[in-house]
Amino acid sequence: MTGTIALLGCGFVADLYLRSLHAMPGISVHSVHDRDEARLSRFCAHWQLRADPDLESFLAGLPEGCIVLNLTNPAAHYTLNKALLEAGHHVYCEKPLALELGQAKALHALAAEKGLMLASAPCSVLGEAAQTLGHALRSGVAGTPRAIYAELDDGFVPQAPYKDWHSESGAPWPFEDEFRTGCTLEHAGYYLTWLISWFGSVRKVVAASTEVLPDKAGLGPAAPDLSVATLFFENGPVTRLTCSIVASHGHGIRIFGDRGVLRCKASWDNAAKVRFARRSVLRRRLVESPFPRRLRLPQPTHPKVKRWGAAAMNFMLGPAEMLEALREGRPCRLSPDFALHLTEVTLAIQNAGEDAGAQVMTTRCAPMEPMPWAK
Repeated sequence: MTGTIALLGCGFVADLYLRSLHAMPGISVHSVHDRDEARLSRFCAHWQLRADPDLESFLAGLPEGCIVLNLTNPAAHYTLNKALLEAGHHVYCEKPLALELGQAKALHALAAEKGLMLASAPCSVLGEAAQTLGHALRSGVAGTPRAIYAELDDGFVPQAPYKDWHSESGAPWPFEDEFRTGCTLEHAGYYLTWLISWFGSVRKVVAASTEVLPDKAGLGPAAPDLSVATLFFENGPVTRLTCSIVASHGHGIRIFGDRGVLRCKASWDNAAKVRFARRSVLRRRLVESPFPRRLRLPQPTHPKVKRWGAAAMNFMLGPAEMLEALREGRPCRLSPDFALHLTEVTLAIQNAGEDAGAQVMTTRCAPMEPMPWAK
């Protein structure tokens, strides 16, 4: 794979992209911009990249076909995504795409008007674990899927030593942004992308969300830190999804089919094991096999990245897919429709509160084409 990217924002998550970039030969970084000159200088010195302290010159100097990674604070995503698209650049945005559905729809329309790609993280949907589960579903390993339980619970984060968490280049974990943006907007996409890629559009969301730990880090009221959602797909099983920074750590997904259960325990690990436990009758009891079978795809799949902190994910799979789509002249798997629908479903869960009830989705998205090595 070949191509050029540029980075807008070089805070905590930017280091994870650069670690992943080292596993992706052929992709180069044209330039980096951040509004904090000290942070920009430190990041670029660490990774030996070219810094551009002026946003206008950064935008004007980007080469044609460059993918700009918007890695800024969530509150700035809409404004900067809009500026990037208006300047004629393809955009890959860290989650969320925008903080309001109307903003996300405006970005979607602008990308279509300009003929530009607009994609949203996370890109673990392109990773081996998600693709292995997708292949198992298409192959009918567990029979017809009837229900799915998925958890994105991170433990009691407010009691963790998060002020000691720093990236490789020294950027602190942005706890204020994390708490004010909320774990649902930050993390729901790790399984929503998988689900939407397999089954397409979510038809209706029935959810509740709330802040059960007020005054985190002395910030006062913040975003919900617990959400529980039931998702009704147009062509897929009913799914329960939980997000929290309260419940004990669990990032598992279980798919309950007619023949047994598919499961994966680590959404943040591209190489996480995918297993199938067949259901059978033993001595008048219905049981799941205590020795589940591991499912594997033919190797090689994609470049892997060693674990750093809580994750073992290749953050560059998304930008690489965009560059490949450009080079091959085909639609990108991480399409604007995919990004918009992901944003609408995530916002519906985040903003549900106690009284939202059933929310009918207004956007649509087709299932994703599997990666070539997962067909």
